[in-house]
Amino acid sequence: MTVIPFEDVPQTRRWWARGAYLAVVCAALVPLAAAGLAGTIALLLTGAGALVVTVAGIYWFLISRGVLRWCALGLAVLAPLVVLFLFVQAGLLWEVMVTVGLVFVALVCARAALRESREGSKMPEYPAPTWRHAFLVMNPRSGGGKVVKFDLQRKAEELGAEVALLEGPGPVDVDALARQAVERGADLLGVAGGDGTQALVAGIAAEHNLPFLVISAGTRNHFALDLGLDREDPTGCLDALRDGVELNVDLGKINGRTFVNNASFGVYAEVVQSPEYRDDKTGTVLQMLPDLIKGDKGTRLRAQLDGVTVDGPQAVLVSNGPYGSNDLAGLGRRTRLDRGVLGAVTISAATTREAVGLLRRATKHGLIQRAAAEVVVDADVPAIPVGVDGEALQMSTPVRCTIEPGALRVLVPRKRPGVPPAQPALDLVRLRELAWGHRDAGSTASASSAPQAER
Repeated sequence: MTVIPFEDVPQTRRWWARGAYLAVVCAALVPLAAAGLAGTIALLLTGAGALVVTVAGIYWFLISRGVLRWCALGLAVLAPLVVLFLFVQAGLLWEVMVTVGLVFVALVCARAALRESREGSKMPEYPAPTWRHAFLVMNPRSGGGKVVKFDLQRKAEELGAEVALLEGPGPVDVDALARQAVERGADLLGVAGGDGTQALVAGIAAEHNLPFLVISAGTRNHFALDLGLDREDPTGCLDALRDGVELNVDLGKINGRTFVNNASFGVYAEVVQSPEYRDDKTGTVLQMLPDLIKGDKGTRLRAQLDGVTVDGPQAVLVSNGPYGSNDLAGLGRRTRLDRGVLGAVTISAATTREAVGLLRRATKHGLIQRAAAEVVVDADVPAIPVGVDGEALQMSTPVRCTIEPGALRVLVPRKRPGVPPAQPALDLVRLRELAWGHRDAGSTASASSAPQAER
C-alpha cells in the first residue's frame, strides 16, 4: 500500500478524518454534560487516572519479565474497565452506551479516512513461457508438512515436473541442487518451502533468466501473499504449470545475497538470532524485548538511506519494495513487487515512552519510512546480526542493500485470489494530518539530526 501524496488526498478522506475527531469529542462530552459540574471534575480526574495507569501498565509490560509483566498487562486492561464500571455506578449507563457508540463511529470514520486507494496496484501480466523441464525443490518439513499433506510431489510430477525433496539426513545444498538442474537443462525453477529457500532459488532463476514458480508450502508465505497466491491451498500454485501468466518482479540484494521479503537489523535481527525464535517467535520476542528496548543488547548502528544518515537506530528494516505506510515490522503486505525501489524503515526510540508512542501510532518522532535505491547499514564491529527473510545470519559490515528491478520472472496461475486489501492501522499522526490539512512540523526535520517520519 502506497501513501497518496499529501496534496492529492481526496477531500472525502479529510472529512472522514474530521468526523472521527468530532465523534471522539462528542463521546467525551456526553458523560461530562450529564454529570454536572461536581461530577464532571470527578469524571475528569478518574479518566486521567485511568489513562496514567494504562500507559504505565504498557510501559512495565514492555520492560519487565515474568509475573510482573503479566500483572502490568492486567493493570493496563483493567483500568479502563474500572472507569466504565464507575460510570455505570454513577447512574450514567445510557450515557456510557452512547459514548461507546460514538467511539465506534469514530473508529469507522478513522478507518475510512486512513484507507489508501488501491488504484494502479495490479502488476502487469505477460504470456506464460513454454517450458519442457521444470525443476522443483520441495521441503517436506516446511509449513508443518504441507508438501506431504497436499501430496504436492505426486501432483507436480503428474504435470511433468522433476521434484527434489530436501529430506536429508543432513543439510542439503539447495544452491548446488538448483545449479546442477540448470546444467542438466532445466528451463523453469520452483520452490515449495519457506521464503528463505524461495529467495535462494529465485536468485539462481534470475541469474539465468528462467521463470520461477512459487508454491506456498511455507509457514507464513509472505512472498506468496504479495504475489496474490493462495496460502491455504498450495495445490493451486501448481495450476501455473498448465494455465499461468508471468509477472516481472524485483529482487533485493544484501551483500550479494538475494532476498524476496526483507532484511532486518538491530532489535528484530537480535530476536531472530535467538535459538528459540523458530519454535516460539512470540515468546522469544517478549523475552528479549526488555533488554533490547533498554539498550542492554545490540551494536550501535548507522544507516544510510540514499545518502541520508540515521545514527543509532534501534531497528532498521529494508524490504524488497515498500510495505504499507503503517507496517513497521515487515509483517504486512506489499501491493506491488515491481516498483523498482527498496522500502526502508528506521526506528530510533531514545526512551521506552517513545517506543510506546510508536507502537500506539501516536507519534512519528524517531521514525523514518521511505523508498530508497540503496541502503547501507554499518557499525563499529566487523560483523552484525541480520535477519534475511526470517533467517538468522551474521554479515560483514558495511552491509549494502540494493534492488534489481524486474529481475525475476515469476510464473503464477491465471486464476488466483489476488492481493487482499490491507486493513489500515489506526495511525493517529496520519489521521491528524488528514483532518487539519497539514503535516506534523517534525515530519520534515533532518533525518541525521532528529529522525522523523518521512512518507
